[in-house]
Amino acid sequence: MKTKIFTFFLLFLSVFSFSQKKEVNLQIEYLIENKIPSLDIIDSILFEKRKDKPLLELLVKKSKENSYFQGELYGYNSLGRHFRDLSLFDKSIDKYKKALVISRKTKDTISEVKILNAIGSVYRRQDDVRNALNYHQEALEKAINIKNPKIDIKQSISNAQNSIGNIYLSLKQYKLALNEFKKSIVIQISLNHQLGLAINYKNIGNAYEELGNIDAALKNYHLSLNYNNQINSKIGKIICGYSIANVLIKDKKYTQALTTVDTVLQLAIKEKDKYYLSNTYNTLGLAQLNLNKLQAAKENLETALNIATKFNIHTIIVKANENLSFLYAKKENYQKAYFYFKKAKDEDAKTLNERNLAYVNELITKYDKQRSENQIKDLAKKNQIAQLQITKNRTLWIIAFSVFMLIAVVVFSIDKQKGLKNEKKVLSLKQDALRSQMNPHFMFNALNSIKLYIIKNNQKKATSYLNKFSKFMRKILEASDLQETSLKEEIETMKLYLSLENIRFSNEISFNVKTDSSLNLETIKIPPLVLQPFLENSIWHGLSSSKKRKKITIFIQKISSEYVLINIEDNGIGRKASTKIKAKKHINRKSIGINLTKDRLTNFVKNKKNNYSVFYKDLEDKNRNSLGTKVIIKLPLS
Repeated sequence: MKTKIFTFFLLFLSVFSFSQKKEVNLQIEYLIENKIPSLDIIDSILFEKRKDKPLLELLVKKSKENSYFQGELYGYNSLGRHFRDLSLFDKSIDKYKKALVISRKTKDTISEVKILNAIGSVYRRQDDVRNALNYHQEALEKAINIKNPKIDIKQSISNAQNSIGNIYLSLKQYKLALNEFKKSIVIQISLNHQLGLAINYKNIGNAYEELGNIDAALKNYHLSLNYNNQINSKIGKIICGYSIANVLIKDKKYTQALTTVDTVLQLAIKEKDKYYLSNTYNTLGLAQLNLNKLQAAKENLETALNIATKFNIHTIIVKANENLSFLYAKKENYQKAYFYFKKAKDEDAKTLNERNLAYVNELITKYDKQRSENQIKDLAKKNQIAQLQITKNRTLWIIAFSVFMLIAVVVFSIDKQKGLKNEKKVLSLKQDALRSQMNPHFMFNALNSIKLYIIKNNQKKATSYLNKFSKFMRKILEASDLQETSLKEEIETMKLYLSLENIRFSNEISFNVKTDSSLNLETIKIPPLVLQPFLENSIWHGLSSSKKRKKITIFIQKISSEYVLINIEDNGIGRKASTKIKAKKHINRKSIGINLTKDRLTNFVKNKKNNYSVFYKDLEDKNRNSLGTKVIIKLPLS
């Protein structure tokens, strides 16, 4: 009886299998005969079978034989995704590149952009930063240049930005990564794309975790998990599981972390994605290690390391070796602890060498720093000469004049000494101004932003901003030898400064200059770079924390025959809100210096009939809500 039942069961399976194969063949024949041009329609027909490797290989073969490019493209693209999910990265890239060739041959730009992003993602999983960045950047450039982009292209732009953010994470440029993720999530919110939102919130959480903001990291991980639960994304649940557990470990909540990661382990094993499986085992081992479950920790960390080594997952190779080093240090087996520590550092060094794209930036920084130091030394020498001149002249006048000319000598000496002291003060002010204008924070930010364009391979923007930076630095150095400059030249210099600061704000700051038509800016003289500290204050204390569209406007008008008025107006958060933020964060940010600027203005108007004035006005609406700040600078014309 049992034999009959077993025979019947085998017969049923063979009939069922035959009917399935026949159905698949019919589906492929239907696609080829009708030359279905839409990849979306192909996907709807083969959706349940798109992870079936033999079916996909058959589709590619039949499509090749019948010159059915869309079928061949779909087959290679799906095979690339299949091998990627199995962490067979070389095979994945091979299939994706074949799909890329066909997309270009058929001039299918939408598919080309998607495949470029997919190839970049595979390289990123291997920590091949340069190749990953090249492919994502190419995808982004092609997508941005498409006029009236549809949802697929907007999605691809967001994916590229998200992936570039992940590359910055691997480069340990966490603030740059966060900036890319925030740009990416704007598109996902507009599309209400739940998977995209899940991915972006997870990545934002990762950036905050690396920046040490545990609360923000957990908040974003839970937002990601919520979206993954809504779409029932198993991979998403796994990622959020070990990510939340990692944060809990950092917060020393080891038991909670162990429970969290343990709940997704079986799910990770079933999914067979080695990348996420190795991450899960590594986090599980780390939680056990902190709970002194050393044997279990050892087994899971070694499993993570073996998977990562087999499938060339650099990140986990480094982390698992570091954790094993920690484990053996706990066991007081320092020889093995050092062995794993060295392996971790050696592996990390491999990828860091590939990531060393900051070399050009380092050279530029060293060069400009050397120039700045030379200029400061030169000013110091002039200051010293002025000091020696004071002493020399005083001695000469005492010797030269007789007793009968004593009163005249004293009067003359006093007058001369005042002049030399004033010259010394001017030189000292120049030296202080130059030091302030060589603000290392501003220089670092500007060069780091230029580095960003170099990393993105955006040569045009990198060259443009590098030229602006060098021109601005030249103007600073030239200004150190000038007593005054035209208001027109000052406005041009401020535009340069604003364009460099604006890189940090993704060009969000709108800058306008409004001038009284009766004024000739070339004839109005002011101290060079005197407006810069007021603009810097507007940006960093007013606009940087503002969420609305950022604006700075300079109004220049002649209020009488003796005065010109310069108003610098921003729509930032206002001085009261700025003061509260600084008090909470204990911020003590250095600018070029308002006090130094006032000293320079005092020296500038010393020989004029009228004095200058500077005062601030808080802009408010009827309800006393802040609308920004206005700086009113009144300068004498004579």
